[in-house]
Amino acid sequence: MQYRLFSFGLLLVLGLNSCREMPSNNESDKEKITESAVIDPDISDEGSFDFLPTSTTKSIYHHEAYSFSYNEVYEQSEWVAYSLKEGDLKNVTYKRPFFNQDPIVKTASADWRNYKKSGYNKGHLCPAGDRKANFKEYEETFYTSNVSPQKYDFNAGVWNRLEQKVRYWAAKYDGIYVITGGVLSDNLKTIGNEEVAVPNYFYKVLLTKDRKRMIAFLVPHKDSEKALYEFVVSVDNLEKMTGIDFFPKLEDSLENQLEQSSDYKAWSF
Repeated sequence: MQYRLFSFGLLLVLGLNSCREMPSNNESDKEKITESAVIDPDISDEGSFDFLPTSTTKSIYHHEAYSFSYNEVYEQSEWVAYSLKEGDLKNVTYKRPFFNQDPIVKTASADWRNYKKSGYNKGHLCPAGDRKANFKEYEETFYTSNVSPQKYDFNAGVWNRLEQKVRYWAAKYDGIYVITGGVLSDNLKTIGNEEVAVPNYFYKVLLTKDRKRMIAFLVPHKDSEKALYEFVVSVDNLEKMTGIDFFPKLEDSLENQLEQSSDYKAWSF
């Protein structure tokens, strides 16, 4: 009887320990990080809708501020996904952190030194300005899992204009889901010792939380004075270009209807 009680207690302790998945800098702990499309409830708007796209690498990770699919070959995320609402856009000024490697990426995200004297900015995918609800989320946007090489004129120009429009729509439509990244493909220019790829195009896919509006933008990696509507593409075309299925958890008929649309005007009213 004593042996059985001891065995039961040991199994209970082991079972509780196996449930812990707290990320740390320890490699053994990193192995426990779940790489699946099961979204963190904090990211999915209290679990109401799983808006994560598919991953071509099966390497999906979660922070409080965003989720992302890391592509080690290109040393950056193929997408970053997050929910954006008016409360995330507070008029506060935080001390700007240094960029750091992401501690939860098992293969190690790119070292920030790859960008040094490269001629490219560490361009945020989830903008720091979209994560001002608290300092922790703001700080997480400075992991290198959330950046991609961007030319200064592009980053501060047309890409910034699009980010500002996304914030406007997040407030107007009572929250949106955002998926963004660079288009990763063969034969891209690289920078740094780790050969971080420089995308030729960047994209954003947006869905209102009421699931009535969806829109996608595909922007060439150069500054442009063109109106934003000139960069609108159908989600279907973007999926063919990237190999990623955006919003796969939508009901099929609704997904097909929204993904075929490229109606910028529908977002203007």
